[in-house]
Amino acid sequence: MRFFAAVTVLLFALSLPAQQAPNHDVHVRVSPDVKTGVEGTTEFPTIQIALDHHPFPAPGGRVFIEIAPGTYQERLNITQNHPNITLLGMGHAPEDVVITNSLNAKQAGGTFFTETVEVNGAGFEADNVTFENSAGNTGQAVAIAVRADRAIFKNCRFLGYQDTLFADYGRQYYVDSYIEGAIDFIFGNAAAVFDHSEIHANGPGYVTAQSRTSADQRTGYVILNSRVTAGDANPPSDSHRSGIYLGRPWRPFARAVFLNTELPAAIRPEGWNNWNNPANEKTAWFAEFRNTGPGAVSSTNLSARVPWSRQLTEKEARQFRPETFLAGPDQWNPVAEAAKLP
Repeated sequence: MRFFAAVTVLLFALSLPAQQAPNHDVHVRVSPDVKTGVEGTTEFPTIQIALDHHPFPAPGGRVFIEIAPGTYQERLNITQNHPNITLLGMGHAPEDVVITNSLNAKQAGGTFFTETVEVNGAGFEADNVTFENSAGNTGQAVAIAVRADRAIFKNCRFLGYQDTLFADYGRQYYVDSYIEGAIDFIFGNAAAVFDHSEIHANGPGYVTAQSRTSADQRTGYVILNSRVTAGDANPPSDSHRSGIYLGRPWRPFARAVFLNTELPAAIRPEGWNNWNNPANEKTAWFAEFRNTGPGAVSSTNLSARVPWSRQLTEKEARQFRPETFLAGPDQWNPVAEAAKLP
């Protein structure tokens, strides 16, 4: 009898319409107007309390932290034992939900103690949120450190000056977003794609400082279908302290690729920098493909680019599509996953 009862229950569950299927996700709310937040509840006054005390979802589920508009003066840590977290800004634009702090390396005792947000949990997502380090031009000051595999950021802003975005580990996908800084403001050793985004240089310096340590690592930065912008204070000149470089190698085998991206006049004609070490020219892998704008390579200025950078063929460029470059052994499709976000 128990067998037949179990089969009956199972068949009934399978016959339910899709909208009646069990929901494995958890939704919690964060707002300054919430005065308490305790274990197991679904409303919290700060984002970190919500991260620490949210109910856990059923297997295969996700935690959606819905953040009311406001400026949140917090430092967040998404730990490894909290995977599949989604931060959702509930404003009309990412400017409406700002997570901010102001801490530079001198104050904190090193670059890697300055981040406003640290992401270690796999499967992290953020949509419609601003991540900021407001320390300004005072040295290294990280807005967000991402050390998580299968991370997605959609319609987000990243604000800082030096070392804004530490994209350091795992596969990461940034789409429809805005990243601002001046010196090495996208750095680390993740496999990261920046798709349909604006990368804004708010001072002279270097867009990327990738840190691949061997030629067989499948990491690197891909800036795709995007645009690099710059303020009027960044005209290139004979001084190496002016203008913008696309990148320099933080580690010898650094890899960065700009594809189908608009480049401003502020880009230095040579494009790339060897970080004052000619030996890096033998190992760094810097490339471009079909970029546009006054800072892009053309038939008239090709000779100005450093000879150790590459101009890709169409076949070579295909490997850097996000669905290919970030697929991995589990065939992760970040474009499809990002499309599920609001």
